[in-house]
Amino acid sequence: MEPIANYNPPVVLTIAGTDSSGGAGVQADLKTFTSLRCYGASVVTALTAQNTTGVQAVYAPPAAFVEKQLRSVLDDLKVDAMKTGMLFNAEIAQTIANVLQEYFGDNMPPLVIDPVCISTSGHTLLEPEAISIFRDKLLRLAYIVTPNIPEAEFLLSAQGNIKSVADMLTSAKDLSAFGSKAILLKGGHITTTVEELQALSKPGISVHWAHGCIDSPDSILILEGARRQGLPSVPAGQEISQDRTLIVDVLYQTSMPDTYNLFVRPRINTENTHGTGCTLAAALASELAIGKTVLAATRTAIDYTHLAIATAFPLGKGHGPLNHFHGVVQRPLARPHPSNPYPFTSAMIHGSYDLWQDYVQHPFVKALGSGALRKESFTHFIKQDYHYLRYYGRAHGLLAAKSMSFSMMKSAALTILAVARETSSHIAFCHSYGVSMEDLVNTVEVPATTAYGGYLIDVAVRGDETILLVAVAACLLGYGEVGLWLKLKLTWMEIHTKLG
Repeated sequence: MEPIANYNPPVVLTIAGTDSSGGAGVQADLKTFTSLRCYGASVVTALTAQNTTGVQAVYAPPAAFVEKQLRSVLDDLKVDAMKTGMLFNAEIAQTIANVLQEYFGDNMPPLVIDPVCISTSGHTLLEPEAISIFRDKLLRLAYIVTPNIPEAEFLLSAQGNIKSVADMLTSAKDLSAFGSKAILLKGGHITTTVEELQALSKPGISVHWAHGCIDSPDSILILEGARRQGLPSVPAGQEISQDRTLIVDVLYQTSMPDTYNLFVRPRINTENTHGTGCTLAAALASELAIGKTVLAATRTAIDYTHLAIATAFPLGKGHGPLNHFHGVVQRPLARPHPSNPYPFTSAMIHGSYDLWQDYVQHPFVKALGSGALRKESFTHFIKQDYHYLRYYGRAHGLLAAKSMSFSMMKSAALTILAVARETSSHIAFCHSYGVSMEDLVNTVEVPATTAYGGYLIDVAVRGDETILLVAVAACLLGYGEVGLWLKLKLTWMEIHTKLG
């Protein structure tokens, strides 16, 4: 990350209404800009008396004052991207369109239009007289428009017509006729399944799964196995729905008229969704401001918003706000969910995902799975693994010594006993390859074995039990993942036959 002293942040301008409870509108936008390392400027188009239960009142300042705000910002700051939200009435919408056209003409910085028409609680946020101006004057200035399904139906005068992902594909293309370069049609109001997505599979449709999504084709096998075993226990009153339906957002770009990008994520069963649309549009504007392509910006914005929902905290009596600062402050973990039953394990893996992939998909593992591994390479591995098992057992002995609870001592002791049993099986297995006990004892440790084994012992001596548990997790989880992957490829008997 570039040092703050040398960092000149992109400027992102939000043109939107306020939310006195802080969860949506300008307040949510500015939090999002800051979280994504952008400098936020704002033009207030409306003041709302609003909280998590709904909108109680709206006051729109004179359009002339909105214009003064906008000119003040544009006269002084080089704006790298813009985002509009609630514009409320025809005069304000027309003013915004006129000023932006005057200042930028054909050199408009990326403009993200979130067509805020109706609040979650049903309050009208765009007067009927403004609709034609919105459609005819503003949307053609947009780089990308981000309607949800009710807003898309409203703009297309097709209420109730979008009922499936297939309908979303058609509607996204129809919305592009208003003149924007791209449409991101948000699918939070309907759900789908893996089977429905598979039925849509055809040339031109690309599916992007949420990072770590259990249902994705490249899901982490050890977490998928954990999910199949059931969710861990949660405190009373915080039980989690077993709903594993999926949400799909559709990105359509006019430059690629036969291509659709589908972003798939699990539905999170939560009431904390206040300001979701504002947050996503603001995140998208932030990513476009730093120069990302619309595809890359959309992926990051969706991931950011999804995690903001997953880590949200309940505030207020209605739909609580998102956690906009999950990437800035120490990140709390998401609550266990059917699509992510062990969030701490998932966070550790995805926090070092490239290293994890290099580890569990090492050329040695791939060759073993394909049966192409040379016998002498496998023999070398099983000899070194004998030495590693000793390190692993000793490390857990130190864990037991450092533990302050009997449950942790018992867990460490059981692991040592399991290692002892595995070692007996390992010795017998080695014998089947012509490797005697004497060979194992006399085999010299290679530097890699000594380095990793020594690291475990060093951590065990100098660190506490938590640090040691994390240190040994790489082996525990990695071997589990490799074993599950190999099980899908071949049975162990087939592997032995091919190696023999």
